[in-house]
Order: sequence, then C-alpha cells, then structure tokens
Amino acid sequence: MTILMFFAGLLALILGADLLVRGASKLALSLGISPLVVGLTVVAFGTSAPEVAVGIGAVLDGKTDLALGNAIGSNIFNVLFILGVSALITPLIVNIQLIRQEVPIMLGASLLLLLFSLDGRLGLSDGVILLSLMVVYTGFLVWQSRREGQAAQDEYAAEFVPPKAGTWLDRMPAQLLLIGAGLLLLVLGSGWLVQASVVFAKALGVSDLVIGLTIVAAGTSMPEVATSVMAAIKGERDIAVGNVVGSNTFNILGSLGIASVVGVATGSPGLDVPASAINFDLWVMSAVALACVPVFMTGREIARWEGVVFLGYYVAYVAYLVLAAQKHDALGAFSGVMLSFVLPLTVVTLVATGLRKPPAAGPGAR
Repeated sequence: MTILMFFAGLLALILGADLLVRGASKLALSLGISPLVVGLTVVAFGTSAPEVAVGIGAVLDGKTDLALGNAIGSNIFNVLFILGVSALITPLIVNIQLIRQEVPIMLGASLLLLLFSLDGRLGLSDGVILLSLMVVYTGFLVWQSRREGQAAQDEYAAEFVPPKAGTWLDRMPAQLLLIGAGLLLLVLGSGWLVQASVVFAKALGVSDLVIGLTIVAAGTSMPEVATSVMAAIKGERDIAVGNVVGSNTFNILGSLGIASVVGVATGSPGLDVPASAINFDLWVMSAVALACVPVFMTGREIARWEGVVFLGYYVAYVAYLVLAAQKHDALGAFSGVMLSFVLPLTVVTLVATGLRKPPAAGPGAR
C-alpha cells in the first residue's frame, strides 16, 4: 500500500503540474499576456509546483527535513541528472542570457540559502526575504521580456501556441477548471507522497532529509525531466537548459520561501536545517551551481562528455548518501577516492576547458 501510495502521489503531482501549466498558460494568453512572459513565469513555475506542494505538505505534517531535502535534492538532481541525460541525447546549446544572467542568479540564490542556513534554521525573516526576491525576479523577467526582440517572441510563441479558435480551451471556465483540477491533484499528490516517504524512511532506517534528497527529489523533478528531455529530442536545446536553471532558482526562492512562511504561520519557528545539510548537502548544491559557469562557457554548450561527468557525480552523490545513512565500512574509502582523486581531476578539467575562448555569439544570440 505504501508503494502504491507513493506512485499514486507521484502521478497526481505530475498530472496536476501539467494541468496547472496548461490552464494557466491558456488563461494568460487569453488575457493578452505575451507568450514570452508565459514561458518565463507560468510554465517555469508550473514545473516546480510539485516541489512547492510537497514542501507545504511536509511542513504541515511536521516533516520540515523532508521539505528542505526535497528542494536541495531537486536542485542537485536537475543539474547533474537532467542536464546529464539531456546532453547525452544531444549536446546542449547554452543561451548567452543564461551565462550572463540566469546562472549567476541561480548561484546567488544557492549561496544566499547557504548563508541563511548557517544558524540552523530558516525563519520568518529568511522566508520573507526569499519570497520577496522571487517577486522581484519575476517582475524583472516580465519587464525584460517586454524589451525582447521579435525573434525571441516568435521562439516562445512556437512553444506555447494559443489554442485554435473554437476549441474548448478558448473558454475561460475551461481554463479555470484546468487550474482548479491541477491544484487539487497537487494537494492530494503531495499528501500521499509525504506519507509514503515517511514510511520509507522508517523502513530503510534513514532520515527524512535523505529520503527528501533522493526519492522525493527525483519524483518531484519528473516535470523538469519530461520538459528538458523532450526539448532535447526536439532540438530545442536552449529550452532544455533554461528550464533547469529557472526551476532551480524558483525551488530556492519560491518553494523554500513559501515553506518557511507556512511553517511560521502554523506555529513552528520555521524550517530546521540539520547539521548534515549545512556541512554537506548545501555545499554540494552550491558547488553544482558554481560548476555550471565553466561548463556552460565552454563553447557555449554542454558536450556529451560533460553530461557523462554530471551523471557520474549524481551517482556518486547518491552512493555517498546511502553509505553514510547505513554507516557502511566502505564510506571512508569512497570519500577518500572522491576527495583526493576524482574532485581535483574534475576541477582541473573544468578550469582548463573554461579557459578556452568561446566562439563569438551568432546573430540570433540573446
């Protein structure tokens, strides 16, 4: 029953996010909002809706470690696993705007979360600051999109085409129904997923944090997996990368900001940050965000070999969590190999490739 509840919750989250994105996108387009703004806000935030739903559900259930682990684990999963798989399908083109603007914002959000967590708790003031930055960031994207050229408008219009006249999605009641159904599925799915995850944690003898960092993080990132992989297959390689970067920023500023505020509103002091997250997982998340800078700048693409490196590191990260949770005898040797050989070799490789002069931006670059 627990396994069935977990997969039912996961399915409800994925379907709920899809319905929410469809309904909100069509409603926004019906109200005259440009496709570009819809792509940067509604769709990007919609793929992170499962993280928000699980975060709120976990906080209301008193499982704040699960909420925190879900957001951190999703960010690590998004970059290392999703971009790794997408790059294996086809080398991913990196939009110049991502290098100059979105990646630094993602990195800044990661470091800010690390700073806020050093005292062991995300309190009300931390949550309000994160949410305020999310509002400012969204407003900036809307303002910036109005200054984009026609080429950018056409690109996003091709991805988010309004329904043909006369279809049922043309009607506002249908759009509102989709949004309502999506939200309902998100609420139900988050509840089932949180309950099943707690049972898994107890059965496996690991903490809520580890379950959130692995199983729940991978599950709630399924919308991002589907979006990025399908974009890579279709050749929309910049969208595959942009979806991951935008979702990571929202996971920190939006998901954890909302979870912190909800936690305080329900009587708790906020989200407690375990020492293990402060000493390891938050640093891994920040390092992953930082690694995007030289990788993305190398010829302005993510090559297949870089995708293999990303995937390898995700496997190593999960292996470390499992070994540490079980206090396995192999943990010391595994950590020694990673710290003394694999990590230094990767750093040298990234620095060397990052020093390569990227090609000049083409006329279509933004």
